[in-house]
Amino acid sequence: MFARSVSIHLKANSSAAFTQQIENETLPTLRKQEGFQGVLTLLGLSGTDAIAISFWNKKENADAYARTGYAEVLRNLNKVVEGTPQVHTYEVAISTFQKIAATVAV
Repeated sequence: MFARSVSIHLKANSSAAFTQQIENETLPTLRKQEGFQGVLTLLGLSGTDAIAISFWNKKENADAYARTGYAEVLRNLNKVVEGTPQVHTYEVAISTFQKIAATVAV
């Protein structure tokens, strides 16, 4: 299992629009991607920072999304995002979420 973490700085007073955009446009796009398992979106208390963590069954699927679907998602979020989001990919080591299994051997 792999995770893509995207750190986002939001424009002022756009947290509600960001949340709505994720729910109405980003989630449907993600659900069409092969290997997509789920997403966790976190909004900072200030309302100007967010982190989206998407979960993928294989690194190849996360990489394929990065090459194809991510650009569309980023274009759609352009009206609420300030600057360039920072993206990192991780292997899931431990998870308490039911559908997400760790792939790192201890």
